[in-house]
Amino acid sequence: MNSIASSWERMPEMLHKAGLRLTRQRMFLAKLLLEDGKNRHVTASTLVKEARRSGKKISLATIYNTLHQFVELGLLRQVVVDNRSVYFDTNLSDHHHFFHEEDGRLQDIPRDAIGIGRIPAPPEDTEILRVDVVIHLRDKC
Repeated sequence: MNSIASSWERMPEMLHKAGLRLTRQRMFLAKLLLEDGKNRHVTASTLVKEARRSGKKISLATIYNTLHQFVELGLLRQVVVDNRSVYFDTNLSDHHHFFHEEDGRLQDIPRDAIGIGRIPAPPEDTEILRVDVVIHLRDKC
């Protein structure tokens, strides 16, 4: 079974274990993100638009809070592209990204397509959690 579909099916149990109520808004957002089983890169503002197209009125703050809760639960990965762009990724596998500057699109790069030669030792009393590579692209002129 696809891990995304599996995450959707386990959503009520995961929310309960995390001490979060199973609200209509959380379930609606989880459904938008996970139910179709396809990997997605979304921002809070794109989810606001999707929700409104579906006839749901959910505030941007609620969407941000819910997305961050889903990251904490391990249902999403947060991808920081730059100081103004944060994406949420349903693909939980270890991978990297292309960022298309013109249209703000994020595209997966398989982990084994990038070789990282040297990583500095982390500061004392810390450990490396993961290495995220985001390659910024623009169309050729």
